[in-house]
Amino acid sequence: MDYLPHFHREVRAFEAVARWLAADGSGAPLVPSCPGWSVSDLVAHLGGVQRFVAHLVRERMTDPPDSMADLIARTPAPGTDLSFLGLPEDRAGWPVSFDDAPHRGPLPVGMVDWFTKGAAAMEALWRSTDPKERVWTFGPDQTVAFWLRIQTIEAAVHRWDAENAVGSAQPVDAGLAEDAITHTFEVMAPARRAWTQAPPGSGERFRFRRTDGAGDWSVRFEGDEVRLDTGDGPGADDPDGDSGGAVELAGTASDLMLFLWQRIPADRLDVVKGDRAALDRYFVLVPPV
Repeated sequence: MDYLPHFHREVRAFEAVARWLAADGSGAPLVPSCPGWSVSDLVAHLGGVQRFVAHLVRERMTDPPDSMADLIARTPAPGTDLSFLGLPEDRAGWPVSFDDAPHRGPLPVGMVDWFTKGAAAMEALWRSTDPKERVWTFGPDQTVAFWLRIQTIEAAVHRWDAENAVGSAQPVDAGLAEDAITHTFEVMAPARRAWTQAPPGSGERFRFRRTDGAGDWSVRFEGDEVRLDTGDGPGADDPDGDSGGAVELAGTASDLMLFLWQRIPADRLDVVKGDRAALDRYFVLVPPV
Protein backbone atom coordinates (compact mmCIF):
# COMPACT_ATOMS: atom_id res chain seq x y z
CA MET A 1 0.00 0.00 0.00
CA ASP A 2 1.14 3.53 -0.78
CA TYR A 3 0.64 5.20 2.60
CA LEU A 4 1.80 8.69 1.63
CA PRO A 5 -1.44 9.88 -0.01
CA HIS A 6 -3.38 8.61 3.01
CA PHE A 7 -1.02 10.31 5.45
CA HIS A 8 -1.28 13.60 3.55
CA ARG A 9 -5.07 13.47 3.42
CA GLU A 10 -5.53 12.54 7.07
CA VAL A 11 -3.22 15.19 8.54
CA ARG A 12 -4.77 17.87 6.34
CA ALA A 13 -8.26 16.86 7.47
CA PHE A 14 -7.09 16.89 11.10
CA GLU A 15 -5.61 20.36 10.58
CA ALA A 16 -8.87 21.57 9.04
CA VAL A 17 -10.81 20.76 12.21
CA ALA A 18 -8.15 22.35 14.43
CA ARG A 19 -8.03 25.53 12.33
CA TRP A 20 -11.78 25.86 12.33
CA LEU A 21 -11.84 25.61 16.12
CA ALA A 22 -8.93 28.03 16.50
CA ALA A 23 -10.65 30.57 14.27
CA ASP A 24 -13.89 30.13 16.21
CA GLY A 25 -12.11 31.13 19.42
CA SER A 26 -14.45 29.34 21.79
CA GLY A 27 -13.32 26.64 24.17
CA ALA A 28 -11.85 23.46 22.73
CA PRO A 29 -14.52 20.71 22.83
CA LEU A 30 -14.04 17.44 24.61
CA VAL A 31 -13.11 14.40 22.53
CA PRO A 32 -15.65 11.68 23.44
CA SER A 33 -13.46 8.91 22.01
CA CYS A 34 -10.44 10.06 24.07
CA PRO A 35 -11.87 10.37 27.59
CA GLY A 36 -10.39 13.23 29.57
CA TRP A 37 -8.97 15.07 26.55
CA SER A 38 -10.07 18.11 24.60
CA VAL A 39 -9.17 18.81 20.98
CA SER A 40 -6.29 20.96 22.29
CA ASP A 41 -4.89 17.91 24.09
CA LEU A 42 -5.38 15.85 20.94
CA VAL A 43 -3.43 18.37 18.82
CA ALA A 44 -0.61 18.40 21.39
CA HIS A 45 -0.53 14.60 21.48
CA LEU A 46 -0.52 13.95 17.73
CA GLY A 47 1.89 16.80 17.02
CA GLY A 48 4.27 15.59 19.73
CA VAL A 49 4.18 11.96 18.63
CA GLN A 50 4.81 12.90 15.00
CA ARG A 51 7.80 15.05 15.89
CA PHE A 52 9.16 12.35 18.17
CA VAL A 53 8.90 9.67 15.48
CA ALA A 54 10.44 12.02 12.91
CA HIS A 55 13.36 12.60 15.30
CA LEU A 56 13.76 8.85 15.83
CA VAL A 57 13.81 8.23 12.07
CA ARG A 58 16.18 11.11 11.24
CA GLU A 59 18.64 9.93 13.88
CA ARG A 60 18.27 6.29 12.79
CA MET A 61 17.87 5.24 16.41
CA THR A 62 18.29 1.50 16.86
CA ASP A 63 17.69 1.31 20.62
CA PRO A 64 14.47 2.05 22.52
CA PRO A 65 14.35 5.77 23.34
CA ASP A 66 13.93 6.50 27.05
CA SER A 67 11.43 9.32 26.64
CA MET A 68 8.91 7.60 24.36
CA ALA A 69 6.48 6.42 27.04
CA ASP A 70 6.61 9.77 28.84
CA LEU A 71 5.94 11.74 25.67
CA ILE A 72 3.09 9.60 24.35
CA ALA A 73 1.30 8.60 27.52
CA ARG A 74 1.82 11.34 30.07
CA THR A 75 3.86 14.35 31.09
CA PRO A 76 7.60 13.98 30.28
CA ALA A 77 9.87 13.49 33.27
CA PRO A 78 11.85 16.50 34.48
CA GLY A 79 15.07 16.95 32.54
CA THR A 80 13.81 15.14 29.42
CA ASP A 81 15.34 16.68 26.29
CA LEU A 82 12.38 17.91 24.26
CA SER A 83 14.28 20.05 21.77
CA PHE A 84 13.11 17.81 18.94
CA LEU A 85 9.58 19.16 19.50
CA GLY A 86 10.56 22.52 18.04
CA LEU A 87 8.33 24.40 20.48
CA PRO A 88 7.96 28.16 19.88
CA GLU A 89 8.70 30.61 22.68
CA ASP A 90 5.15 31.93 22.76
CA ARG A 91 2.98 29.08 24.00
CA ALA A 92 0.26 31.06 25.73
CA GLY A 93 -2.84 28.94 26.09
CA TRP A 94 -1.09 25.69 25.15
CA PRO A 95 -1.65 22.57 27.27
CA VAL A 96 1.24 22.38 29.73
CA SER A 97 0.69 18.86 30.97
CA PHE A 98 -1.50 15.90 30.08
CA ASP A 99 -1.85 15.38 33.82
CA ASP A 100 -4.25 18.31 34.11
CA ALA A 101 -6.26 17.59 30.96
CA PRO A 102 -8.77 18.35 29.59
CA HIS A 103 -7.77 21.84 28.51
CA ARG A 104 -10.99 23.62 27.58
CA GLY A 105 -9.64 27.06 26.72
CA PRO A 106 -9.53 28.37 23.15
CA LEU A 107 -7.32 26.35 20.81
CA PRO A 108 -4.29 28.58 20.06
CA VAL A 109 -3.64 29.33 16.40
CA GLY A 110 0.09 29.02 17.09
CA MET A 111 -0.35 25.43 18.21
CA VAL A 112 -2.18 24.59 14.99
CA ASP A 113 0.68 26.20 13.03
CA TRP A 114 3.16 24.10 15.02
CA PHE A 115 1.21 20.94 14.24
CA THR A 116 1.00 21.77 10.54
CA LYS A 117 4.72 22.45 10.29
CA GLY A 118 5.57 19.18 12.04
CA ALA A 119 3.19 17.13 9.90
CA ALA A 120 4.64 18.65 6.73
CA ALA A 121 8.16 17.88 7.90
CA MET A 122 7.16 14.29 8.62
CA GLU A 123 5.62 13.91 5.17
CA ALA A 124 8.81 15.26 3.59
CA LEU A 125 10.81 12.79 5.68
CA TRP A 126 8.72 9.87 4.41
CA ARG A 127 9.32 10.99 0.84
CA SER A 128 13.08 11.30 1.26
CA THR A 129 13.81 8.20 3.36
CA ASP A 130 14.20 4.62 2.19
CA PRO A 131 11.44 2.68 4.00
CA LYS A 132 13.85 -0.24 4.34
CA GLU A 133 16.24 1.78 6.52
CA ARG A 134 16.72 0.11 9.90
CA VAL A 135 15.40 1.90 12.99
CA TRP A 136 14.05 0.84 16.37
CA THR A 137 10.33 0.08 16.55
CA PHE A 138 8.10 -1.63 19.09
CA GLY A 139 7.11 -4.30 16.56
CA PRO A 140 8.79 -7.14 14.67
CA ASP A 141 9.45 -4.91 11.64
CA GLN A 142 12.54 -2.84 12.55
CA THR A 143 12.42 -0.46 9.58
CA VAL A 144 11.18 3.00 8.67
CA ALA A 145 8.25 1.35 6.89
CA PHE A 146 6.84 0.37 10.29
CA TRP A 147 6.60 4.01 11.37
CA LEU A 148 5.13 5.19 8.07
CA ARG A 149 2.38 2.61 8.39
CA ILE A 150 1.52 3.22 12.01
CA GLN A 151 1.71 7.00 11.78
CA THR A 152 -0.69 6.95 8.85
CA ILE A 153 -3.10 4.79 10.83
CA GLU A 154 -2.73 6.97 13.92
CA ALA A 155 -3.38 10.11 11.88
CA ALA A 156 -6.58 8.53 10.54
CA VAL A 157 -7.77 7.53 14.01
CA HIS A 158 -7.13 10.97 15.50
CA ARG A 159 -8.62 12.74 12.48
CA TRP A 160 -11.77 10.75 13.19
CA ASP A 161 -11.50 11.71 16.89
CA ALA A 162 -11.27 15.41 16.03
CA GLU A 163 -14.13 15.30 13.55
CA ASN A 164 -16.23 13.30 15.98
CA ALA A 165 -15.65 15.97 18.62
CA VAL A 166 -17.35 18.54 16.38
CA GLY A 167 -20.03 16.17 15.06
CA SER A 168 -18.67 15.61 11.55
CA ALA A 169 -16.79 12.29 11.71
CA GLN A 170 -16.18 10.77 8.28
CA PRO A 171 -15.31 7.09 7.80
CA VAL A 172 -11.74 5.96 7.28
CA ASP A 173 -10.80 5.11 3.69
CA ALA A 174 -11.78 1.46 3.18
CA GLY A 175 -8.38 0.36 1.89
CA LEU A 176 -6.51 2.00 4.74
CA ALA A 177 -9.02 0.67 7.27
CA GLU A 178 -8.59 -2.87 5.94
CA ASP A 179 -4.83 -2.59 6.34
CA ALA A 180 -5.27 -1.11 9.82
CA ILE A 181 -7.34 -4.11 10.92
CA THR A 182 -4.56 -6.48 9.91
CA HIS A 183 -2.04 -4.17 11.60
CA THR A 184 -4.09 -4.29 14.79
CA PHE A 185 -3.75 -8.06 15.06
CA GLU A 186 -0.17 -8.25 13.79
CA VAL A 187 1.27 -5.40 15.85
CA MET A 188 -1.02 -3.49 18.20
CA ALA A 189 -2.79 -6.39 19.93
CA PRO A 190 0.47 -8.17 20.88
CA ALA A 191 2.03 -4.85 21.93
CA ARG A 192 -0.93 -3.78 24.04
CA ARG A 193 -1.03 -7.18 25.71
CA ALA A 194 2.66 -6.91 26.59
CA TRP A 195 2.45 -3.30 27.78
CA THR A 196 -0.51 -3.99 30.08
CA GLN A 197 0.40 -7.52 31.20
CA ALA A 198 -2.95 -8.77 29.92
CA PRO A 199 -4.16 -12.19 31.08
CA PRO A 200 -3.21 -15.23 29.01
CA GLY A 201 -5.63 -16.39 26.37
CA SER A 202 -7.42 -19.70 26.71
CA GLY A 203 -8.43 -20.31 23.13
CA GLU A 204 -10.83 -17.35 22.73
CA ARG A 205 -11.68 -16.80 19.07
CA PHE A 206 -12.99 -13.73 17.30
CA ARG A 207 -13.92 -13.37 13.65
CA PHE A 208 -14.34 -10.03 11.89
CA ARG A 209 -15.96 -9.94 8.45
CA ARG A 210 -15.93 -6.92 6.17
CA THR A 211 -19.27 -6.12 4.52
CA ASP A 212 -18.12 -3.47 2.00
CA GLY A 213 -15.53 -5.62 0.24
CA ALA A 214 -13.37 -8.69 0.64
CA GLY A 215 -11.88 -9.11 4.08
CA ASP A 216 -12.08 -11.74 6.80
CA TRP A 217 -9.94 -11.88 9.95
CA SER A 218 -10.02 -14.74 12.46
CA VAL A 219 -7.96 -14.26 15.58
CA ARG A 220 -7.31 -16.68 18.42
CA PHE A 221 -5.72 -16.00 21.81
CA GLU A 222 -3.58 -18.84 23.12
CA GLY A 223 -1.45 -18.07 26.17
CA ASP A 224 0.60 -15.01 25.22
CA GLU A 225 0.14 -15.56 21.48
CA VAL A 226 -2.22 -13.76 19.11
CA ARG A 227 -2.80 -16.06 16.16
CA LEU A 228 -4.24 -14.47 13.04
CA ASP A 229 -5.72 -16.02 9.94
CA THR A 230 -6.96 -13.88 7.04
CA GLY A 231 -8.93 -14.79 3.96
CA ASP A 232 -12.36 -15.95 2.91
CA GLY A 233 -11.74 -19.67 3.50
CA PRO A 234 -11.34 -21.66 6.71
CA GLY A 235 -8.15 -20.90 8.61
CA ALA A 236 -5.44 -23.14 9.95
CA ASP A 237 -6.97 -22.93 13.43
CA ASP A 238 -10.37 -23.84 12.02
CA PRO A 239 -9.75 -26.55 9.41
CA ASP A 240 -13.40 -27.53 9.10
CA GLY A 241 -14.63 -23.98 8.66
CA ASP A 242 -16.59 -24.21 11.89
CA SER A 243 -15.95 -21.21 14.10
CA GLY A 244 -17.21 -23.06 17.14
CA GLY A 245 -17.40 -20.76 20.14
CA ALA A 246 -16.00 -17.78 18.27
CA VAL A 247 -17.58 -14.36 18.43
CA GLU A 248 -18.34 -13.11 14.93
CA LEU A 249 -18.83 -9.47 13.96
CA ALA A 250 -19.52 -7.93 10.58
CA GLY A 251 -19.29 -4.34 9.41
CA THR A 252 -17.62 -1.99 7.01
CA ALA A 253 -13.85 -1.87 7.06
CA SER A 254 -13.97 1.56 8.67
CA ASP A 255 -16.38 0.48 11.40
CA LEU A 256 -14.41 -2.68 12.17
CA MET A 257 -11.20 -0.65 12.44
CA LEU A 258 -12.80 1.99 14.65
CA PHE A 259 -14.31 -0.68 16.90
CA LEU A 260 -10.92 -2.35 17.36
CA TRP A 261 -9.48 1.04 18.29
CA GLN A 262 -12.39 1.46 20.75
CA ARG A 263 -13.84 4.41 18.87
CA ILE A 264 -17.31 3.03 18.26
CA PRO A 265 -19.44 0.57 20.24
CA ALA A 266 -20.30 -2.94 19.14
CA ASP A 267 -23.88 -1.91 18.42
CA ARG A 268 -22.58 -0.18 15.29
CA LEU A 269 -21.66 -3.66 14.01
CA ASP A 270 -23.65 -6.77 13.20
CA VAL A 271 -22.92 -9.29 15.94
CA VAL A 272 -23.42 -12.46 13.93
CA LYS A 273 -22.54 -14.86 16.70
CA GLY A 274 -21.71 -14.76 20.40
CA ASP A 275 -23.05 -12.92 23.41
CA ARG A 276 -22.04 -9.60 24.93
CA ALA A 277 -19.91 -11.17 27.66
CA ALA A 278 -17.87 -13.07 25.08
CA LEU A 279 -17.45 -9.92 23.01
CA ASP A 280 -16.37 -7.86 26.03
CA ARG A 281 -13.64 -10.43 26.64
CA TYR A 282 -11.77 -9.07 23.60
CA PHE A 283 -10.87 -5.83 25.37
CA VAL A 284 -9.82 -7.77 28.47
CA LEU A 285 -7.35 -9.65 26.29
CA VAL A 286 -6.37 -6.48 24.39
CA PRO A 287 -6.66 -3.68 26.99
CA PRO A 288 -6.57 0.01 26.07
CA VAL A 289 -3.35 1.94 26.64
